[in-house]
Amino acid sequence: MWPSPGGAGSAPYGITITPDGLVWYSESGVKPNTIIQFNPKTEQFARAAIPSGGGTVRNMAATSDGRVYLACSGVNKVGVVERLP
Repeated sequence: MWPSPGGAGSAPYGITITPDGLVWYSESGVKPNTIIQFNPKTEQFARAAIPSGGGTVRNMAATSDGRVYLACSGVNKVGVVERLP
């Protein structure tokens, strides 16, 4: 197990895995919500703030081309992430 980059109150939520093996989830306990990309091969994390704030991303879905769609339920929006640096 690995600690989430947002710390003890990060509250990981909504997880998906892209075809290349990257693990994606949101940290719903930080403001603004963040999107996390974790590479289990390198054990490296990348993170970025969700521009809408997220409002708790409960569901995520990965597509065959590696995009991740997220449902930002608290702000009534749907977002897409292609890759984090």
